[in-house]
Amino acid sequence: MNEGNADRRGNARRISNRIESNDHRAAARTCRTARVSRCARSAAVAALCVSALLHGGAVRAQDASMLDERVTQHSVADTICKPGYADTVSPPLDEMLAHKNRLLAQRGIDTDDSTEYALDRRVPILLGGSPDAADNFDLLPWGGHRGERRKELLAAKLKRCVCAGKMSLSAAQAAIAGDWPAQYARLRRTPCEDGHVGMTTDGDDDGS
Repeated sequence: MNEGNADRRGNARRISNRIESNDHRAAARTCRTARVSRCARSAAVAALCVSALLHGGAVRAQDASMLDERVTQHSVADTICKPGYADTVSPPLDEMLAHKNRLLAQRGIDTDDSTEYALDRRVPILLGGSPDAADNFDLLPWGGHRGERRKELLAAKLKRCVCAGKMSLSAAQAAIAGDWPAQYARLRRTPCEDGHVGMTTDGDDDGS
């Protein structure tokens, strides 16, 4: 009788252990599934963010009101890649000053401080930006990480990439019209000419 009870208790313990083991395995599978699901959701969100940034930059760069219709991917050799092109299409100095004074007034900047600011083109002439469209003009400080001096250096580098066939015109326009300060170091090191990489010290530019 006692032996029968012992056998029954032993069987009950074994069954209980198997159930507990199965529960642990099921819980582990649930956790793994949850982790995969969270990772998938995170990856999807990241992909959407990247897509939005890239698409947003491209849309802004392709705004016709900021671009020169004479400059296309097929015409770069005869326009922006031709020496002296920017000088031939730039408006007279008095028109440029009028645009700058208009922007200074709009932003409440005293004319005595005007020398601290540059009249910027959101898409530079070097990259097919309109020389005289009001929508393409902006004000930037000369110095600093978001300043005109840095932007001019980057625009010149991107133009070399376009003219060397290493970057499309639309990609260069999207880069310069987007958050270019955040991409400055990487873009300045982008290889353009065969066997040549951009100046290695460019990323160390402090923007002063």
